[in-house]
Amino acid sequence: MRDPDNMLAQQGRSPEFLSSATIEAVQTEYEVLHLMRQCAGHFGFSHFMVARFPANDQQRFAERLLVSNWPAELVRKYDAMSLFHVSRLAVDTGMTKLPVQGDSALMAPADWENAQAGEAIALAESHGLSASTAFLLHSTTADPYLMVFSGTRAPLARPELAELHFAALQLFECLEKTFVAVTAGREKLSSREVECLRWAAAGKSSDEIAIILGISVYTVSSYFKSATRKLQAVNRMQAIAIALRLRLI
Repeated sequence: MRDPDNMLAQQGRSPEFLSSATIEAVQTEYEVLHLMRQCAGHFGFSHFMVARFPANDQQRFAERLLVSNWPAELVRKYDAMSLFHVSRLAVDTGMTKLPVQGDSALMAPADWENAQAGEAIALAESHGLSASTAFLLHSTTADPYLMVFSGTRAPLARPELAELHFAALQLFECLEKTFVAVTAGREKLSSREVECLRWAAAGKSSDEIAIILGISVYTVSSYFKSATRKLQAVNRMQAIAIALRLRLI
């Protein structure tokens, strides 16, 4: 049986900005962000994001985001709903290898009896995410990720969908290259730094982590600062996201 992913990729064509030379030159997430912005514009989308696939509700949506141009307010409000792991976006893409297209209801829970369904749809609509195309992609270590392009455009016809799917595969390969480069450049985290990040990813506060580990809050704070520096992150949230992506916690 032929692989649907390969069939779509073979039918697809690369936009000019995804030339072999461009892909080979990519080294940083910022460069991937730039390419994704070009890709979104090329296909008539206004928003995009790449996130680690939500297997459960243990990590927040914001901590799973890798590359995105979603407004901070949208990320914050959707994160507060804690719906990502039960959304149609996750459920529908998790059941197929093919691209998934849908309206703003993709942001809502698959269970329509959930009281937050209408709130999630309204949030998506208010930020111009009335239509989305999503792909479930896997890293070379078999870790699942979601790549989503959103906007107000009509659903893509099959030829254009195949082209976007092929572009998504190329973009994800570029992003995965940065994982390796970033890992090589990171200082090794201490066991305590890893513990602090792991408990923070589980939703524990600094005070709670201090009690769990039997250390002072000041010491917990110092571990977070050193881990953030080693991971070249700008804050604790980004440090957790990077650690999760690099499979350090």
